[in-house]
Amino acid sequence: MSAPDPKADSNLDIRNFGCRLNALDGDYVKAALDKARINDATVINSCAVTSEAVRQARQSIRKAAKDNPERPVFVTGCAAQTHAESFAAMPEVTKVIGNEEKINPASWAGTGVDVGDIMTLNKAAQRPPTPKQTRARAFVQVQTGCDHRCTFCIIPFGRGNSRSTPIAEVVRDCQILVEQGHQEIVLTGVDMTSWGADIGEAGLGVLIQAILQQVPDLPRLRLSSVDAVELEPKLLDMVVEEERVMPHLHLSLQAGDNMILKRM
Repeated sequence: MSAPDPKADSNLDIRNFGCRLNALDGDYVKAALDKARINDATVINSCAVTSEAVRQARQSIRKAAKDNPERPVFVTGCAAQTHAESFAAMPEVTKVIGNEEKINPASWAGTGVDVGDIMTLNKAAQRPPTPKQTRARAFVQVQTGCDHRCTFCIIPFGRGNSRSTPIAEVVRDCQILVEQGHQEIVLTGVDMTSWGADIGEAGLGVLIQAILQQVPDLPRLRLSSVDAVELEPKLLDMVVEEERVMPHLHLSLQAGDNMILKRM
């Protein structure tokens, strides 16, 4: 669990909890708020991966309201998706906005709850061009959601089923970021190695190859967490043979205990 990451712009305070994907979502949220002409608010972009993450989101909401009683407090992110009504019941909260709704400027107007049934979605939402990023390593979303149903994991219910971003949109965002001066891009998602299955593509290696070919001025491409079970030959070839692909893999491994694995 990462610490809150305040992004201040005038009186706009976006606090991102959790993963790289949520950090990138925070940039899209800011762009949506700018379009909605909301510049005086606190946004808790929450994580639900553990009960402690949900507790920290609630704590941050209370502190934000105490520090700035007149400023509206919005809650979005995975915990907002999975615990919408309980967050809406908090007197400090102005509005709860779901993961799929948070990049839509219209969702930030008014009060109440704007959280759809994310489990019914089977196609990645078309995102606007990537917003400007201040981090040295820029993030690009290639996929969201997960089709696995591990016993102890709530993430599929916060992000929905696995949905891949088409190659053209990923390449577009990489090109924009390189033009802005970024020297390294990190591909991110919930279950990245599942990329392509829902849109008829052969696997993540195909996407990486397309990025390298169509964004020749990108010096370095890095992968965030991947599932070791789903690593495919073409993907491994890209990591081993392509100098512009960083030779590091962060593997999401399950427990090493047979009994725990059986229960999962």
